[in-house]
Amino acid sequence: MSHDRVGVRSVVFLATGVLVLPALAGCSSHDEAGKPAAGQDIAPAARGMVADGGTMNWALDALPETLNTFQSDADAGTSRIAGAVLPSLFRLDAQGRPQRNADFLESAEVVEREPRQVVLYKLNQQAVWSDGREIGADDFAAQWRALSGKDTAYWTARNAGYDRIEKIERGANNLEVRVTFNKPYADWRSLFSPLYPKQVMGSPDSFNDGARRRLKATAGPFALTEIDRKAGEVTLGRNPRWWGRPAKLDKLVLREVSRNERAEALAKGKVDLAEIDSAEAGRISLAAGGKAGEGAPAHGPGAQLTPAKALRSWAIVNGSDEEAAQAEYEAREKTRRAVKRYATEQAGLSGYVVRKSLEPAYTQLALNGSAGPLADDRVRRAVARALDREELAEAVLKPLGLPAEPVGSHLALAGQEAYADNSGALGEQDTAEARALLADAGWVPGGPVKNELKDKKKTKTAGGESSAEPTDAESGSGSGSESESDDGTYIVGEEDGKPGDSGASVFAPAAAHQKAALTRQADILRLPAEAETEQQKKAERKAAQKAEKAEKADKKRSAKRAAKKAAERAEKRAEKQREHSSESRSGHRSENRLENRFENSRSEKKDAADRTGQQADRQSAVRSHSRDQAKGGAPGAYAPKGTPAPAAGAPLAKDGKPLTLRFVLPSGDGSEPLRAVADRISRMLEKIGVRTETAKVSDSSYFKDHIASGQYDLALYSWPASAFPATDARPIYAKPVPAADGSLNVEQNYTRVGTDHIDQLFDQAISELDEETSRSLVKKADARIWAEAGSIPLYQRPQLTAARPNLANAGSFGFQAPNYEDIGFLKPGAKPSGAPSAK
Repeated sequence: MSHDRVGVRSVVFLATGVLVLPALAGCSSHDEAGKPAAGQDIAPAARGMVADGGTMNWALDALPETLNTFQSDADAGTSRIAGAVLPSLFRLDAQGRPQRNADFLESAEVVEREPRQVVLYKLNQQAVWSDGREIGADDFAAQWRALSGKDTAYWTARNAGYDRIEKIERGANNLEVRVTFNKPYADWRSLFSPLYPKQVMGSPDSFNDGARRRLKATAGPFALTEIDRKAGEVTLGRNPRWWGRPAKLDKLVLREVSRNERAEALAKGKVDLAEIDSAEAGRISLAAGGKAGEGAPAHGPGAQLTPAKALRSWAIVNGSDEEAAQAEYEAREKTRRAVKRYATEQAGLSGYVVRKSLEPAYTQLALNGSAGPLADDRVRRAVARALDREELAEAVLKPLGLPAEPVGSHLALAGQEAYADNSGALGEQDTAEARALLADAGWVPGGPVKNELKDKKKTKTAGGESSAEPTDAESGSGSGSESESDDGTYIVGEEDGKPGDSGASVFAPAAAHQKAALTRQADILRLPAEAETEQQKKAERKAAQKAEKAEKADKKRSAKRAAKKAAERAEKRAEKQREHSSESRSGHRSENRLENRFENSRSEKKDAADRTGQQADRQSAVRSHSRDQAKGGAPGAYAPKGTPAPAAGAPLAKDGKPLTLRFVLPSGDGSEPLRAVADRISRMLEKIGVRTETAKVSDSSYFKDHIASGQYDLALYSWPASAFPATDARPIYAKPVPAADGSLNVEQNYTRVGTDHIDQLFDQAISELDEETSRSLVKKADARIWAEAGSIPLYQRPQLTAARPNLANAGSFGFQAPNYEDIGFLKPGAKPSGAPSAK
């Protein structure tokens, strides 16, 4: 899992807590899944265009600790090896949908439903293990016994589905396998992929320890040849007993290359295929199109050296201060070496291309609902409705040239059968409605706040330390110094006089105010050392008054700009609603309603600069309520009718405490894009009066010590999409329950937000053998997850891969599992067969 990865309600129901969704929410009769937001980018080529032989080096973040995918420390490397050397009865296609793997299965279907569900597997007659034994019912039975959960001697990480099997029998022969379930199981296709030989699954010792370092038998286009942990390599060779299409490559080497060493490894040609980040992708693009060695470098270590800086450096080196000259000379030499190294790497990177798609995973904002302000669902919904998810998706994906569409489901991604955009259950972005929800929850602007600054202690976090001690200005020292060290903590929305809040320069007014305040303090205290003449005092007071006027003017201009933008957005939403309504409705009555809305929008724009905000907020809430009802929303996303929204951006308080949320983020270099998203989110929340305190923690402790343990209010992390959401997503959204020892059993629900109804929908979906009905239940569950606002899907993660230009059928795979036997290098003169596959 990565850390970068895993409703409309009427007023009466707000008080009772009953969730009512329109009948059609999440159960439309037409296919809502659509197509994947982005297709594969793997340089597809027919096998006849791919040369036989060769070795392909594929980068891994780290060598896997185990070869057993059913153990808790299995990782992406474990899955990659298993995909190449073990049977998978069903594989995902380009749309993320399971398809029968003909290399192993002739057929698989439900042959009985009553009194028990029975699935009959007919295996490929040629399918054999690397030791020559045919794959058969014995292997199925051994895997079921190991993963059923009945024998605790097996250290398994999951047993979903296997715990529903009652028995496994041989059919007409060993190539027919009858699996009988004690409870109906809709996701039966998820089982036995991968399938391990009975030599691995047959005993706890071989399962727990034996399969961690070696596999006694394999069955795939490749076989496990060698694991060299000292060299950091896993070598897979052609399987001589493989009965399917023979592998094009002689060898497939999985090489350990950490993320911070990836650019260097690519530049030196150590790998042929590697996942990369956006910075490395940019370097490869520049290397392919840049002109090295002509003039000053446009990027890299020397890019910041301007003629003025160069002249200053020359002057220091040739000046009379020998110590400064030596230091400057050493700095210049260091930069020169860095520029040379960078240029060498760029030359090496020019031998690669970037293949890009969208990863089958999405990034979400998690809201910890176990305690604090976010335990109130109105506050969670307010936070969610403050977010402009389109802006966040565009900020991450648009610069990469990828489709920037917000994710509309927690349980599937566009293209998958279970996908439907159920975000309407929560409602679209609406700042006024978000503020009204907070007001309804008791968070009001300008409320009394207890002064607890002197009593606060430093709060330690793994990888960083955030301090809540008062600044000099707060403690009244009056020094105005900035002696505090940067501890990684920053509170967004705090009225600390930071520049940029009003959109205009505030340095001069702030300085004048501070100077005037210190002068008045000196007068009161009668400090002789700071006494000034009456003329000086008058000058200071005059400067302060002038500064106050300038600041008020700045604020007024900023307010006008904000009001103008709000009016433009309101008019845009009204226009969008008008277009939508004109397409879906007919008749004079509908036209009159649209005309009235348009006139209201024009009126809002005209009066936006001088109105107080309450009438506009109520009108916006009404329009948003109508719009979200049309999308099938749940009423819990709305405050009671008539609840006034507080002024925009004003800090909120309740019971003497300010509304401040702790935003925990990883601090590593590779997490910079995630932190940039968090900054945008913090600014969006500031507009509704919610302050955020950012705590940066070490990457190694981020998930274990903070997300899993619930030590956060807000966090960003990712979940992978699954072709079997009824099985795989249930533990992520299950309602936490008390454990025997008094602790809370959250499974994988790290937001700690769940309901009995959501659990019931998952249970119904997993037991429903009618596929259409099961998918409908999954979609209903997703709509209710949206309404609870425990997690907010933001965008599908970008998938960027560096590849040799002549490497075919490999790159950014998207949903689809790699066809390892087809990967190889193009024959001389051959070219890929066309554009990346869209399905």
